[in-house]
Amino acid sequence: MTYLIIVAVLLVAELLYFRIADKCNIIDKPNERSSHSNIVLRGGGIVFLIGAWVWSIFYGFQYPWFLAGLTLVSVVSFIDDIRSLPDSARLVVQFIAAALAFYQMDILHLNLWWVVLLALVVYVGITNVYNFMDGINGITAGYSLSVLIPLMFINNGSMYVDSSLIIVSILSVLVFCFFNFRPKGKAKCFAGDVGSISIAFIILFVLGSVIIKTQDITYLLFLIVYGVDACLTICHRIMLHENLGEAHRKHVYQIMANELKIGHTTVSSFYMVLQLVISLAFIYLIPNTALAHWIYLAAVLAVLGIAYILFKKKYYHLHEEYLATLDN
Repeated sequence: MTYLIIVAVLLVAELLYFRIADKCNIIDKPNERSSHSNIVLRGGGIVFLIGAWVWSIFYGFQYPWFLAGLTLVSVVSFIDDIRSLPDSARLVVQFIAAALAFYQMDILHLNLWWVVLLALVVYVGITNVYNFMDGINGITAGYSLSVLIPLMFINNGSMYVDSSLIIVSILSVLVFCFFNFRPKGKAKCFAGDVGSISIAFIILFVLGSVIIKTQDITYLLFLIVYGVDACLTICHRIMLHENLGEAHRKHVYQIMANELKIGHTTVSSFYMVLQLVISLAFIYLIPNTALAHWIYLAAVLAVLGIAYILFKKKYYHLHEEYLATLDN
């Protein structure tokens, strides 16, 4: 009954936000780098932040520092959705927010300062990768479900975090899915930076808690599909001498949706199912030993990396043809 009430609250909150966004003209206008062609409300992913607050109200403020960090980074991201902020300002806030989450996880120890610093860079880096990958209908919501569901399964047996946090996060994603996981041109809203950044922050807090308590960094495999696409695309753009700060359409999912004309929901579902299969195989089929985990991680990395390269070799020329039309 509590979860049903929370779903109702989140649904009402999302609908109220739509009225505010429409009145305040918080919209996403398409440009030549976009994967959509019509004006859509931006910032619907604010429901992820609202979900975290609603969870705290119903289940007690168990993780106040995490909630503070999430709120800080979400508010700044929402402001950036409305009016662009300097990259430096956003990064400073993201590092502060990550430090608050680390304080909640009790890993801010001076004797391990270099480990903490590296972890902060990884935390903020993955958060921004999640934001980079938010480019078509349903991909942020679908992929988030493919990460949260396995986290829920492994958490049920060991209670790395309060399970209700994961469940409410899943419910908030499902509410967002109702308005966003739709074919091209049919989405009611986009997640915006506030959505992709906030759900990444929540996922990394849960995943980080798992890694800390298991002392097993291979659980980062729960994010490997996004990781391979984002990292290899960055490498590709560096090879092309491009400005990494400029918008682009070079991710595999973007070429699938734009040049190959595969439906947004189909592409999003593919990424979701692929990550879900990899994660569930890791949980239920791979022996729970360090060696087995590392071998599986290396194998998955190799397969996904090779698949990425082969895909780009076969279809990237279509994107070059698209870029040529822009020059003309």
